[in-house]
Amino acid sequence: MGKERKPKIVIMGGGTGLSVLLRGLKKYPVDITAIVTVADDGGSSGRLRDELEIPPPGDIRNVLVALSDVEPLVEALFQHRFTSGEGLTGHALGNLLLAGMTAITGDFFHAITETSKVLNVRGRVLPAANQSVVLHAKLEDGQIVSGESKIPYSGKKINRVFLTPGEVEPLHETLMEIQRADLLVFGPGSLYTSILPNLMVKKIGDAVLRAKAKKVYVCNVMTQAGETMGYTAFDHVKALHDHLGEAFIDITIVNDEPIPVELLGRYAEEMSEPVVIDERHFKAQNINLIKDRLVKYDDQVVRHDTVKLASILHSLI
Repeated sequence: MGKERKPKIVIMGGGTGLSVLLRGLKKYPVDITAIVTVADDGGSSGRLRDELEIPPPGDIRNVLVALSDVEPLVEALFQHRFTSGEGLTGHALGNLLLAGMTAITGDFFHAITETSKVLNVRGRVLPAANQSVVLHAKLEDGQIVSGESKIPYSGKKINRVFLTPGEVEPLHETLMEIQRADLLVFGPGSLYTSILPNLMVKKIGDAVLRAKAKKVYVCNVMTQAGETMGYTAFDHVKALHDHLGEAFIDITIVNDEPIPVELLGRYAEEMSEPVVIDERHFKAQNINLIKDRLVKYDDQVVRHDTVKLASILHSLI
C-alpha cells in the first residue's frame, strides 16, 4: 500500500510574513508549497537583479531558510549579511549562493530546486515567475509609481497594482500546485507589494479562481503606511477581489487581541494602527471570519503568533 497523501497547503506571499508563518506550519504533517513574489527591487536583491539580470533572490532565500531543516549555524551562514568589503557590503550570503546556483544551472527555478536539497527544505518553494518583473502602482490621482521598493513612499492611496511585462509566463509546476491544493493561503504580508504581485501573474490569478481549494486570507494585524492606511479588514479582502475581478476568498483570519497602549503610540508615529474588523461586510459577502488572539511581540514589534496561526490553518483542512 502507498503512503497516505498529506493534505496540500499552498501559500502565496513574500517578505517576512510568509517566512514567519512557514516556520510554524512546517511542524505539521502537511505538504507545503510556497509561491513567492519576484517583484523585489531593493537592497541586495535589487542589486543582484540589476547586475546579473536574474529574479531577486531575497524573499526566496528567507522562505528557503524558514522551511529548512539544517543546523542553526548553516541557517545563520545562509542569512549572514556582509557589513564590509568592496562590492560585498549589504549582500546576504544566501542571495549570492542563489545567484551562483542560477549561473551554474542556467535557470533560477533549478537554482531554487538545488538549493532546497542543500538546505533539506520541508516542502516546495516556487517563484511566481522564472524571470524578473517590475511592479507598478496606479495611485488614486492617476500617477504611476514603478518599483516595489518605491510604492510605499508615494503617500497616496493605491488604486491598483500591475506588472511589466504584462504577459508573464508562470512555471507549469506553480499552476499544477495551485490546482492540487486543499488549502490556498494568502498572507500575512504587505497587501500590494507581497501578496498581489503573485496574483497579478495572469495565469496564476486565473488558476486561483478555478481552484477547488478553500481560499484563506490572513489579514495583517496592523495597517501599513503607504499601502493600507485606514484600511479595515474587509478593505484588504476587497482589494484582492477587485484585482482579480471577482470574489474568491472563502475565509479570513483576523486578530482580535488589543494591542498594548505603549506599542500603539510607537506605531502611530509610523502612521500605522490596528486593522479594524468590520464584521458585517464579511457576513454580507458570506465570508467566514475567524477571530482569535493572534499576536506576539518581538522586540516591541507586533507579529502574528506563528504557532497559533499554523494551528488554525491546519484545522481548516
